[in-house]
Amino acid sequence: MQGGEGQCQVVTPQCRIQKCTTDFVSLTTHLSPAVDGFHTEFCKALRAYSACTQRTAKSCRGNLVFHSAVLGISDLMTQRNCSRDGPTSSTHPEVQPEPCNYHSRTQHAHTHAHSHAHAHAHAHSHSHSHSRPGYLFCGLFGDPHLRTFKDNFQTCKVEGAWPLIDNDYLSVQVTNVPVVPGSSATATNKITIIFKPYEGCTDQRVYQAVTDNLPAAFDDGTVSSGDPIHTLSDVDGATRRMRALWISERTPGNHVELHAGYIGVTVIVRQLGRYLTLAVRIPEELAQAYDATQDLQLCLNGCPSGERIDRAGHLPLPLSPPALGLQLQQQRRPSFSSQTQAYPYGTAQVFSVEGAKQLCREKLEVQDIYFLSCVFDLLTTGDANFTVAAYSAQKDMESLHPHQDRWRIYPSGSATSILHSDFQPVHRFPLLLLCALSLALM
Repeated sequence: MQGGEGQCQVVTPQCRIQKCTTDFVSLTTHLSPAVDGFHTEFCKALRAYSACTQRTAKSCRGNLVFHSAVLGISDLMTQRNCSRDGPTSSTHPEVQPEPCNYHSRTQHAHTHAHSHAHAHAHAHSHSHSHSRPGYLFCGLFGDPHLRTFKDNFQTCKVEGAWPLIDNDYLSVQVTNVPVVPGSSATATNKITIIFKPYEGCTDQRVYQAVTDNLPAAFDDGTVSSGDPIHTLSDVDGATRRMRALWISERTPGNHVELHAGYIGVTVIVRQLGRYLTLAVRIPEELAQAYDATQDLQLCLNGCPSGERIDRAGHLPLPLSPPALGLQLQQQRRPSFSSQTQAYPYGTAQVFSVEGAKQLCREKLEVQDIYFLSCVFDLLTTGDANFTVAAYSAQKDMESLHPHQDRWRIYPSGSATSILHSDFQPVHRFPLLLLCALSLALM
């Protein structure tokens, strides 16, 4: 009987849930949410994963990992708004790397550095993270307010030209000028970005924006560089080839995005009022590729202590703008018709603390450090465009920052006193994957 039972076990079809999961990993590790077409390709991979589980359902009856995977797939489809019916990805476990696509290049190396025994863990990580391996975010806006790679939030003077990023792949420099006579407040009126040459992918390209000149091209007039590196499918089914480096103009003269697919970098530049804002997402390993001569990087190390306006995280709020002139008190508040449209140039007024809070509250629902920065800028400059700058900077951060649980930064210590009764509890943004998927992909 035992021999018969053993023979029966040999011919019984095997539960192949591990193979389904391994194929799903191979289909998705080269994808990146930072690139257009991610949603379409990820949904196709999910449908292929689901079809694979259906084919092995009979032999996986009673298998906890299988049932957890099915539940996890359903949850992911709901989160990603994936339809159950539609095209599926072809199961090619061996995805060939694209040398001028950072995500493909690094994910291929990452996948082959681990055994198939870790395939479940890879899929679990991909579902939880919007980017792998580690990415960093840096943003600069307003007076100017700096959010560093370490999520430290500082307000600085830094008048003149200063490097935000300076490594072997990318250089970003900003120039800040005084906003109001008699105040230490400055704001950015020039941004220079240098994408350094990368063999086989792109020559050096320079992008420069100044107030009232936010071009949709590099300095040499080109809008892209390098050969097409991969094909992406749009929601409507159309395909297009993306180059190693390209510029996307979202709003002429006000909003430009630069995508360096060969190094996994995305940069957003905006003009709001008379000044510019910047948001950058970069792989951690590339941000760390610098030598001793490149150690002055505001995104990396923050502002020098002598240039900081805040004190140990406390942002002192002035009672009124120092040198706007009494005539500004007679100006009416300008009209405002769009969440990202700037106020007219030259429009300024003297805000009370409550008046500044009211205007900032119209754009910023959560009273975090972006809200406090908005209030600070209105009191310091009287320029209502800084309200829109804070709002846009927060939205750009949310679109590029890889970790949702770090999005919100709240003022510490006495800085919260100015907000007292209006201060909101901390809002967290936990990731929503079911524990069941964790079990399936362990």
